[in-house]
Amino acid sequence: MLSPLDRDALRASYRNAKPFPFFSIDHFLEEGSARRIAEAYPPFEVALDQGKMFSTINERKKVQITDASKFAPEVKNLHHLLASPAFLADLSYITGIPNLLADDQLSGGGIHITGPGGKLDVHVDFNFIEDRKLHRRLNLLLYLNPDWKDDWGGQFQLWDRQVKHCAATFSPILSRCVVFETSDISYHGVVPVSPAAGSPRKSFAAYYYTREAPAHWRGQSHSTIFVARPEERFNKYLGMPVVRARETLRAGIKKIKHGIEAIVR
Repeated sequence: MLSPLDRDALRASYRNAKPFPFFSIDHFLEEGSARRIAEAYPPFEVALDQGKMFSTINERKKVQITDASKFAPEVKNLHHLLASPAFLADLSYITGIPNLLADDQLSGGGIHITGPGGKLDVHVDFNFIEDRKLHRRLNLLLYLNPDWKDDWGGQFQLWDRQVKHCAATFSPILSRCVVFETSDISYHGVVPVSPAAGSPRKSFAAYYYTREAPAHWRGQSHSTIFVARPEERFNKYLGMPVVRARETLRAGIKKIKHGIEAIVR
């Protein structure tokens, strides 16, 4: 299923990449395998019943299926491949990160399907899974769109740490894979999918962890942090601050409830 990897070339590419370590591979999978996986994805309407739909100011018309028991056999095979010891060893060699662990629960990963008119704003990801004490280290995104057109949008982007300049853009074409280091400066997002797109945008996401903290770890865990692109003035000055204030309030209420429950016990 997996095309041969030039590990040394990818290792050099990853280490020299800007604005943060990443590498990309076209034809990541053998073409026949890639097409069979893409065809095995559920239609958008079916995915709505199998997974979680996002409908927020930052993330809209995106369905995420993390329960591997709901995957078609072809997708299960992909999931197992990306979590295999051999592939983990390849990733460790390429990135220089030892002791990488795949996430068998696919927290935030798995099947992603974004419908026409969908979006995912620029962000950095959550950095720690508290209950399992796992540090998030790598994101792998595999695109599964055989006939994607550029004017449909949906391009994946990497941004600099100030989110002023887009450093790299990737069209989500069939069997293109992007792997990048997860950190507090790994800003990335997706160009909104056009309402006129001829099909939903399909991808598979796998995230990798270590029990050991990365060198940049400052002892503070955080959830996903969204930021506005330079031209998104409404989001920057009103939309996103309102959302952050609401989330802070909810987190505070949750903390108070947990404190009360602990006292009652």
